[in-house]
Amino acid sequence: MKTTRLIASLSGSRVPHFGLLVILSLFGLPIGVAAFAQTIQTSVPHAILIDSASRSVLFEKDADALVIPASTAKIMTAEIVFNEIALGHLKLDDQFLVSETAWRYGGAPARGSAMFAAPNSQVRVEDLIRGLVIDSGNDAAIALAEGVAGSEGAFATRMTKRARELGLEHSTFTNAWGRGDPEQKVSPREMVALANHVIQTYPEFYKYFGEKEFTWNKIKQTNRNPLLTMDFGADGLKTGNIDESGYGLVGSAVQNGQRLILALYGASSSKERADEARKIFLWGFRSFDSRTIFQAGDTIGSAKVYGGTSTSVPLVADGEVKILVPRSATEKLNGRIVYTGPLIAPIEAGKEVARLKIFRGQEQILDLPLKTATAIEEGTLPRRAMDAGIEYAAGVIHKYVLKR
Repeated sequence: MKTTRLIASLSGSRVPHFGLLVILSLFGLPIGVAAFAQTIQTSVPHAILIDSASRSVLFEKDADALVIPASTAKIMTAEIVFNEIALGHLKLDDQFLVSETAWRYGGAPARGSAMFAAPNSQVRVEDLIRGLVIDSGNDAAIALAEGVAGSEGAFATRMTKRARELGLEHSTFTNAWGRGDPEQKVSPREMVALANHVIQTYPEFYKYFGEKEFTWNKIKQTNRNPLLTMDFGADGLKTGNIDESGYGLVGSAVQNGQRLILALYGASSSKERADEARKIFLWGFRSFDSRTIFQAGDTIGSAKVYGGTSTSVPLVADGEVKILVPRSATEKLNGRIVYTGPLIAPIEAGKEVARLKIFRGQEQILDLPLKTATAIEEGTLPRRAMDAGIEYAAGVIHKYVLKR
């Protein structure tokens, strides 16, 4: 059986037989709005702004480029630590050793950002987390990495593995704190996705990113995130800067219950980074309205099924499907359901099998998983034989007719 990428309309139209590649526009959908040409410019080379709840992309500029993360890599370090705590493998009161390596290469002797933990001291995990996300402590990052995985190298391997588990297909990590390395690269798009995951999955730990100051070893340091002192609701995440990267930032802010997340890389100075981030956030908050395009439980489309009691299965999202749309509009939105198929029976209900993608022109503004609404049992032998014949015929048509 061949594997085919199928695309269906969002109006619930049945996926065409034979696994042909089909693209149908969103005409007739209850969106009631159109998209727009981006009306903001930024001097930084790489940026993306999303709405947290809907994951709608509000603005992007070269957001898929692979860039050096610098200290924004510590967001992934924090995610792994948070996940270890959530799984019960680690407690906030556990203590990790600040090794000679952590002190020498991440602490005061290295002359980089540090929490200034003493060498060979034992420090609580919670204090190391604060040192990591408030002070941007390289020593804290290395101590956490060594405590969790035994060595920073082993931890970095886990960082990339965890990135893949979270759907970050292109970001690669080689160290826990953001040291310059040509193989350590991330994309702004994946960093906002990581930030959104951290915010939504670990709200009890995300609060550390927003703390204004932290004192350790009698040294008081203020949070390195400049957005926290501004007036538009910023509440956390990380900045980064090394010679190889320029000035970067992954930040989040909330106004009137709406959370936006920004990743910005390649600014030429800390001032440009702060000014451009504030400008983009304020534009995002004032320029868009939220619209529900599918209610919770609505059938969004269907996927073809091979060898089942039904030839298709309805697809649903986990809840409401919302997008942010501009208050002035000039251009239609298009949507697709993308999956690998046909699906093979039996199929359980609630299984993630497809993705809903919505585009503004060539720009993807929404990408959500879709799940099977019902279970499909395996069909009778004659049913399976008929489907096999149809699938074979589709392959012949695709090979000898459509590819000519």
